[in-house]
Amino acid sequence: MRVALVATCVNDALYPSTAIATVKVLERLGVDVDFPAAQTCCGQPQYNTGYRRATEPLVRRMARAFEGYDHVVTPSGSCVAMVRDNYPRIGAKAVAEGRDLADAAASLVPHVYELTEFLVDVLEVTDLGAYFPHTVTYHPSCHGLRTLGLGDRPRRLLEAVKGLELVELPGAEECCGFGGTFAVKNADVSEAMGDDKIRNALATDADVLCGADNSCLMHIGGMLRRRNAPQRALHLAEILASTEEEPLR
Repeated sequence: MRVALVATCVNDALYPSTAIATVKVLERLGVDVDFPAAQTCCGQPQYNTGYRRATEPLVRRMARAFEGYDHVVTPSGSCVAMVRDNYPRIGAKAVAEGRDLADAAASLVPHVYELTEFLVDVLEVTDLGAYFPHTVTYHPSCHGLRTLGLGDRPRRLLEAVKGLELVELPGAEECCGFGGTFAVKNADVSEAMGDDKIRNALATDADVLCGADNSCLMHIGGMLRRRNAPQRALHLAEILASTEEEPLR
């Protein structure tokens, strides 16, 4: 099976280890992974800030870059939500204004999967042979929780990791406060929400706060570091890529 990887802007710029871990996990399961070099941003920052017309060229570029793949996988629920939830809306608006974008906007929708969806629903696997001997608490990002409905998929994958102890995160379903440009436009509110999240995370005494979206983890992890907290934020893909032979430190 061949799939295309959407690395995402955040991972490409700040967390390349997450994209590498995603490839390792998929290849361990016998999947051939392609990385279309023409990929750029999915357009989420522009669209969420109100620049719909400026997003249209990015929709077209994404459609061209990933044309022909049966499956397109990314370790980012927010990017998948952008494609599935917002591309059709962008296409419909463009058509109403006389621009032909409907086919490009719709072409990726049935093929794009968030990583945990792809593992559990398509490959039908939860035990990846991973090893991570640490206490972990899981934060479900808003896009994964509310838009994609990931449900217990991430937890099922974590529960199958050898050596991992999964502990409940109080207030898990509450937003961490990042919200993309929300954190920039409403910094004080964002920080207050982040304070609530890390207070609950530290109350678990977990070694690691895990998530499936590095945008949230950047916000939470940054706040943990600035407080010199004894906990680190880590993407789920990196935990799943860790094995006894090649453990993640």
